[in-house]
Amino acid sequence: MKKKLLMIMVSVLVLSLALSACGTPAATEVPAAPVVEPTTAVVAPTTAPVEPTSPPAVVEPSATLKIWADDTRTPILLDLADEFLAEYNVELVVEDLGVVQDIRSQAIIAIPAGEGPDIFIGVHDWLGALVDSGLVAPIDLGDKEGEFVGSALDAFTYIDGNLYGVPYATENLGFFYNTELVDTPPTTWEEMLEIGRTLQDAGTVQYAIAIGGDPGYNALPMQTSFGGYVFGVDANGAWNAADVGLDGEGMVEAVSWMTSVVDEGLMPNTTDYETAHSLFETGQIPFLMAGPWALDRIRASGVPYAVTAFPSEGAPFLGVQGFMINAFSENTLLAQAFLTEFVATEETMQLLYETGLRPSAYTSVLDTTADPDLKAMGLAGANAIPMPNIPEMGSVWSAWNNGITLALTGQLTAEESMIDAAEQVRALIQGALVGMVNLPGSYQDKAGCGAAWDPACPATAMVEGDDGLFTLTAAIPAGEYEFKVALDGDWKVNYGSDGVQDGPNYALSLTADSTVTFVYDPETKLVEITVE
Repeated sequence: MKKKLLMIMVSVLVLSLALSACGTPAATEVPAAPVVEPTTAVVAPTTAPVEPTSPPAVVEPSATLKIWADDTRTPILLDLADEFLAEYNVELVVEDLGVVQDIRSQAIIAIPAGEGPDIFIGVHDWLGALVDSGLVAPIDLGDKEGEFVGSALDAFTYIDGNLYGVPYATENLGFFYNTELVDTPPTTWEEMLEIGRTLQDAGTVQYAIAIGGDPGYNALPMQTSFGGYVFGVDANGAWNAADVGLDGEGMVEAVSWMTSVVDEGLMPNTTDYETAHSLFETGQIPFLMAGPWALDRIRASGVPYAVTAFPSEGAPFLGVQGFMINAFSENTLLAQAFLTEFVATEETMQLLYETGLRPSAYTSVLDTTADPDLKAMGLAGANAIPMPNIPEMGSVWSAWNNGITLALTGQLTAEESMIDAAEQVRALIQGALVGMVNLPGSYQDKAGCGAAWDPACPATAMVEGDDGLFTLTAAIPAGEYEFKVALDGDWKVNYGSDGVQDGPNYALSLTADSTVTFVYDPETKLVEITVE
């Protein structure tokens, strides 16, 4: 519309000029208006506008910070990358290594070779081996220290007094009970047995309780109720590896009581995880000791349940997950800045809590936890014992679990089994089994060992020949078995069927009772099998 109006005005102006040129009647002639000269001159610009010749330069990141995480935490950390880049001009690379346990085995190999991450996720009880090998750096939380749960910080504090991790989650066992079968949870183990006897006599349940997994860890609340312990502490409260408590009075009494519960028929002698959880989820046992990792399946089963503290003030182990810094990293200061400024925040800790299904190690998040089960887990773990983070703890597990199993299955008395277990642990700590090459596996209890998967069992120790190869010959009944190679009587160094540290199990299938010869080559880390 404006364009059309402008064209009309131009036409009128042109017509007016034309008429003026032709002349007008004298009577209507109008005197010409005086011409006013401009008083100021229009100044032309002295320089022409500068046209951009190229796009703005891209600023390259000054460094890269690499993190190894599990599949649950990786997406949360990746979301911090843009903000970290904007603040520090440092690129954040997060690599998903699957499950947390896989990170440890790879970190031990990669870090000394200079190929590890700057930051990695782990569990506090890894500290013994990591600190002694110089693989992790101390961390200073500064003003942020007061924002974390004290027991979580204690777990990541080593015997040298330094903090080696930024905790984000805690975990411990809780005492589950079937609310349809039990109105009020028991406050003592004897009350628990009385409830179990009553329900069993009525034909309602099969057992009172079952142990779901390795009995050392999963039945620790029973053992601590009687005064049992794994390692004592020194005058400063630090773990004392010279004080092994597996054959102490409290531990022997606890295992003896557990054995009597099995003998009475109130607890199965198996400690299989699937068996115990299936019994609880189908209402065949009213009580179960389980951790937050079991919540998804218990909820999905539909069994009515609640979580509470353990009878007789039983104490479970406390496990703490956190972030650790590679001591060989060239970016330790950047790593600490990332952890204190970007991870140790209420927003990030809230996300870690929501995805991890674990009580938070960050006080403000823990205080506002909406999940009633996780709150109850926290109460059940109020007296939890941080799992010893000293290297000697790695020498405990097999002997401890096997000792309890031998007692529960009636192969040895509680006293005999726990004395044997303690002696085995002391021998491992003192290095008496250094140089042993063993083949721990599911066949061992049929080949002269007290239990399966025992890396220190003398009956399956291999003998070195003049050719440098190690040999074991064993009579094994028909069946399907698995095994691995383990060195020095424990699991710290072990090789799978691919000859790789922590590799997959070897498979052994026997269609008839057989004499089997195993030959291990320390050069290739592989085992050859001959079946007769």
